[in-house]
Amino acid sequence: MAGDAGVETAIRGYLDHLAVERGASPHTLAAYRRDLDRYRRHLSSVGVTDLAAVSESHVEGFRVALSTADPEAGREALASSSVARSLAAVRGLHRFLTRDGVTAVDAAAAVTPPSPAKRLPKAVPVDRMIAMIEAAGGTETDTEPARLRDRAMLELLYASGARAAELIGLDVDDLEGLDQPGGGSVILRGKGGKERIVPLGRPACDAVAAYLVRARPALSVKGGSGKGGPALFLNARGGRLTRQTLWNVVTTAARRAGLEGEVSPHSFRHSFATHLLDGGADIRVVQELLGHSSVTTTQIYTLVTVDTLREVWAECHPRAR
Repeated sequence: MAGDAGVETAIRGYLDHLAVERGASPHTLAAYRRDLDRYRRHLSSVGVTDLAAVSESHVEGFRVALSTADPEAGREALASSSVARSLAAVRGLHRFLTRDGVTAVDAAAAVTPPSPAKRLPKAVPVDRMIAMIEAAGGTETDTEPARLRDRAMLELLYASGARAAELIGLDVDDLEGLDQPGGGSVILRGKGGKERIVPLGRPACDAVAAYLVRARPALSVKGGSGKGGPALFLNARGGRLTRQTLWNVVTTAARRAGLEGEVSPHSFRHSFATHLLDGGADIRVVQELLGHSSVTTTQIYTLVTVDTLREVWAECHPRAR
């Protein structure tokens, strides 16, 4: 490939490299082709037809163009995630060309993609959370194993802040002290196999204990699966519960409780953290309970709490308006 190779020739060479040497999927190649075609058109619009002539300012101009709406051309500004994806393709192209000696300098090396918009987690209000848990059933007079299981799962999700994968991965032996007056605890295995111990209050302990005594034995013999193995939460066939079943349990309970909008197992984790901070918990404690390796990850929940405080202040303070 000569140093004065056209942009299209360079793009084809890069895509061939991704397909043959990197084993990129057809879907990935198609996405990169679309992004790089957009880049080629941008360079052409500013008079650049030789990639050896591309400078950092050209790449930066492309980034700005992606983020800017052009009503006359009927073009809307792309979301930051789409801009980041396009820049990843462009940065990969220039890195490839520099490594192969087509260009002397990597013109895109210093152009960084935009940071993704910070999405604040949505916490379910305490009263709605309780209504959702109660909507699962599992009362003292309930004899339906699935309802007892569902109640235990939702109580445990809210009490521990467990991720969905952590909850369905629980074994019976991961629970301790369910019969203790002050509550018990659960061992959660998070990302990277890291373990943490999270305390459980009486409602969660009582719900899990009721499930273990009145529901799990019946579920464990379904489908001839014997004792059901070590898994804590079992499906109707006596095997370990799946993510999809957990999702269905959560969405069904949310619908019964009249909650609007999307509610997922992760909503319980968001609510767990936000309600702790609203109650005055130290962020370092919440970090440990959530299993975050860095407190920076946990700090997003403080933004939710600040927004809540601002709403209350705006509603109640005589000088807020």
